[in-house]
Amino acid sequence: MSPTRHAKFGQLGMAGTVSTFALVLMLAAPSRADPWDERITDRSSDGLKLSGALSPSELAALTNLGEHLFVGKFTKLDGAGRPMATQAIIPTKRRRPARSSIARLPGPDASACSSCHNEPVIGGAGDTTANVFVSEGFTNANFDTTDPQFSNERNTNHLMGAGLVELLAREMTVDLTSLRSKALKNARETNEPVKVDLITKGIGFGHITAHADGTVDLDGIEGVDSDLQIRPFSQKGVFTSLRQFTVNAMNHHHGMQANERFGPRWTGEADFDEDGVTDELLDEEIAALVAWQATLPAPTQAKPENVQWLSMSAEGQATYVDIGCATCHVPALPLDSTIFSDPGPLDMAGTLRADEAEALSYDLAMFDWVKRLPRNKDGALMIPLFSDLKRHQISDQRTAHFGNELLAQRFVERDQFQTTELWGLASTAPYGHRGDLTTLDEAIRAHGGKAAHASQAYASLSEAQRDSLIAFLKTLVIEK
Repeated sequence: MSPTRHAKFGQLGMAGTVSTFALVLMLAAPSRADPWDERITDRSSDGLKLSGALSPSELAALTNLGEHLFVGKFTKLDGAGRPMATQAIIPTKRRRPARSSIARLPGPDASACSSCHNEPVIGGAGDTTANVFVSEGFTNANFDTTDPQFSNERNTNHLMGAGLVELLAREMTVDLTSLRSKALKNARETNEPVKVDLITKGIGFGHITAHADGTVDLDGIEGVDSDLQIRPFSQKGVFTSLRQFTVNAMNHHHGMQANERFGPRWTGEADFDEDGVTDELLDEEIAALVAWQATLPAPTQAKPENVQWLSMSAEGQATYVDIGCATCHVPALPLDSTIFSDPGPLDMAGTLRADEAEALSYDLAMFDWVKRLPRNKDGALMIPLFSDLKRHQISDQRTAHFGNELLAQRFVERDQFQTTELWGLASTAPYGHRGDLTTLDEAIRAHGGKAAHASQAYASLSEAQRDSLIAFLKTLVIEK
């Protein structure tokens, strides 16, 4: 494994000039096992700093291990496969041993994370050939059909800028839960119901009404779970953190089971999937995978060299706002702190939590790609993700393309999806949660439900205006 990709993160804007941080990264790759060893998990995390604030060199060592685990192809020697366990989030036994270590529908369905997350770079998106099939997720049995009664087909999202996205979600959750706490306090003090609008970073999530007896009326909540926790990962917005996402994905797609969920602490067994391998993924290896994903550089907006494209994209950006796309696909959200901690403050049972282990932390602002992001008048970093991290109904009887699913996922309505982050859009075709839309024009026209007004406004534009809007969206790229 080469440290080249992480070395790029430290490069300055001047050609041929590399920062001190980049040099640290180049020198920080941990040693690996013998080249003929067929294991990926060679326990090279020994000697890594795994708590407290990490220096650039300490973070570089951790992310290099994470990249090794992300691109490495797991084998049976590592514990790949789960002959007596299902893909369920809650550790669930099979009724009988799996007939094969690879099962295209319920998984394990890939040997490496990079098998799917690879376009246009490692950590990116995936083509339709990399689609996966997911069920409601909790204790579901295995399935061997693509019938939507049993599984939902999903295309692979990119992970670029994921650390910033999680930090945004954490801050938004703190804002929303603080509003609830203040409303309850005011209701007790006044002995009267207190209604409060749930607004964070300019995004409205409906309202709640707190009562003097400590109860809260939740009927007015919109686009977020009743616990007011923003879950920014997956197309449904159901995963709280990169750590939770990683633990789930490792079991589902590779049969690699993390100790923090499948080990003795939760299951009482050292080899829950009964494949003869214990300690398949240690806590520090999950931390390394999280760190690598959290430090992936954010997508950017390219400045076309083609004069006509440049002019059209400027016109298209104005049209994007005018027809209402920016109502949900908000161009940028403000972030107050760039300090990423792991385990995070909001992780749930089945994922290592902050009160169970000393957290490690690192400042994403040490990367030049973060330093280049603009700040608002209050000094907050503006994260150009083009999303509101809110769930919306995006299909209806007239426009039903995005309403094909029959299974709810983590209690999210079948026709609701979290607003797709458009940053990197031009580098991640095809489109839609199934990857079955080949053009941006198709994807825009497929929006129904709460997004119908914008889709209809787009359809009513002149061809030249639609071309300009597409020209703008085509500037939202993942740098290679």
